[in-house]
Amino acid sequence: MSLVSGYARRTMEPVYLFNLIDQQKSWLSTRQSLVAQNIANADTPGYKALDVPPFARLMERSALDMAGADPLHMRPSPAETLSAAMRPAEGWETTHSGNGVSPELEMIKAGEVRSAFALDTNLMRAFHGMWMSTVRI
Repeated sequence: MSLVSGYARRTMEPVYLFNLIDQQKSWLSTRQSLVAQNIANADTPGYKALDVPPFARLMERSALDMAGADPLHMRPSPAETLSAAMRPAEGWETTHSGNGVSPELEMIKAGEVRSAFALDTNLMRAFHGMWMSTVRI
């Protein structure tokens, strides 16, 4: 066992990228279903739009933290951390029928889902290619 691999085993848990991408794709599928349901019920009186908690909140519960292998690695400053914090979205209109679905917001969500699926697919493809190139050597 090399010194580097022994150090890595003692300091960090492995991150399973393919599993992480699979979890996000499952979350995205659920969100896409809810967006479609919200759009389908856009004219239903009293219907309230549904959404899932942000994927970042789910990842906070998984205890995956960024860690540096060297104390000289750069870390974000507290100001950078605060500026990147999530802010609550502004409210959208509710119609006179009590329906809380905003077609504009749902289309924004659908675009976010599409972009995230594309990113996951490209990441999976890139890491699969790297993995296959190491197997060929």
